[in-house]
This record gives sequence, structure tokens and C-alpha cells, in this order.
Amino acid sequence: MTELGDNTHPIQVPAWRRIVVKLSGEALMGTRSHGLDQDTLARFAADLTNTAARGVEVAVVVGGGNFFRGIEGADKGIERARADSIGMLATVMNALALEYAIEKQGQAARALSALPMPALCEAYSRQAALHHLEKGRIVVLAGGTGNPFFTTDTGAALRGAELSCDLIMKATQVDGVYSADPKRDPTATRYDQLTHAEAIAKNLAVMDTAAFALARENRIPILVFSIKQPGAILAALEGRGKATLVLP
Repeated sequence: MTELGDNTHPIQVPAWRRIVVKLSGEALMGTRSHGLDQDTLARFAADLTNTAARGVEVAVVVGGGNFFRGIEGADKGIERARADSIGMLATVMNALALEYAIEKQGQAARALSALPMPALCEAYSRQAALHHLEKGRIVVLAGGTGNPFFTTDTGAALRGAELSCDLIMKATQVDGVYSADPKRDPTATRYDQLTHAEAIAKNLAVMDTAAFALARENRIPILVFSIKQPGAILAALEGRGKATLVLP
């Protein structure tokens, strides 16, 4: 067991065996206005590699918002199902880039897509993903759920359940779950710990309701942390620094 939280509100968390990390597309663009930032990719790849080196089996679900967000495309007049399909293609680009960045760290990785495109990467199946995880490879999961109208947050919760993960790690730009957007409301309070039911009832927008509901049904904890600092994934996993643990 390790402690999570600040010195006054420590949280006891177990050692995790298999995790799924949700990285947004926006996180991959670093300080750029769009696209991919190579330094940021290398930093995330090193962090994921160091996490795998601790004996943790690591899957990563990537978003595509640095290239295209389906809901924003729908707002601009593209049919929602078609816009979401474009967004899913954006996640494949990110997955291929992250796969390569991880391999440059000397760590084996495999990109698997829920949208079959065999010329580019392996098609996702539960059996294939489990095989790669058991072989010590980092599995980079693209294509969301493979269906429109579902976010990549929901995709992360779905893959977490399918792959029997012990933990979903949600990387954000803030150090946990707040009662309101801390960038807009300076009085917002941060939670050290809460339940899935509380997150849904309070309409806390760090993940969508479908993702929280899937995690609750399958009793998978969610760890919400800031990705801003180097080594943030491993630090959060080991209970160093601030984060919010959302429990069943």
C-alpha cells in the first residue's frame, strides 16, 4: 500500500498490477496549437516506459482532439456520426506516433485499433491486447470504442473492463477532481477521494457519465491526476503528489 494525497489527507492505495491510462489528444500537442509535439511525446513515452519497468502491465487509450474532435465537427455542420468517425481516425494517428515514441525508449509497444486498418496497425481484440500485455508490451489503443457517439473516456472505461485492469488513470491538466472548473472558479474545492456514484450525482465533468457508469459497474477505481510534470504517470501510480481517487 502507498499513500496518495497531500500530507494532511493521505489516501491508502494498493499496488496496481494492470492499468489503462487515458491520454487526451490535447495533452499530446504540448504548447502547440494543434498536432503533435515531439518533446511531449518523448516525455510521455519515457514515463510509460518507466511505469512498465516497475512490472506494471500498461495499456494506453489516446484521444484525437489535437487533430479533430467529433462533437466540434458536428457543431460546424458535419453529421455527428461522420464527425465522430473522423475523430476516431485522429486517434489512430496519435497511437502510431506514441507507439513509435515508446519503441524509441527501448520498450516494446503495439498499437491496436478498434477500426480495422491492417496496413497501419493490428486490429483490436481482447485476446490480442491481453497477449501483448502479458508479454510486457505497452498496448496503445486507438479508435475509441469503434463506434460514434462514445467518447475516448468511455473507451478507456470499456477497455479497462475488457482487459481486467485494476485501475483507470485519467490524465488531465489539473491535479484531481474539483467541485467546479478551478480555472474559472477560484473557490472550487479539490476532492482527495470520492465514489463513482458521487461523481455521477455531482455531475463532475472530469469524465463523462457513461465512463463513470462503466467503471462503477465493473468496480474499477479511477485515478485523476495532472500530466503536466515529467514522470507524472509513475508518480501518481506510486502515490506521490496530489490526485483524486474515485472508488466503486
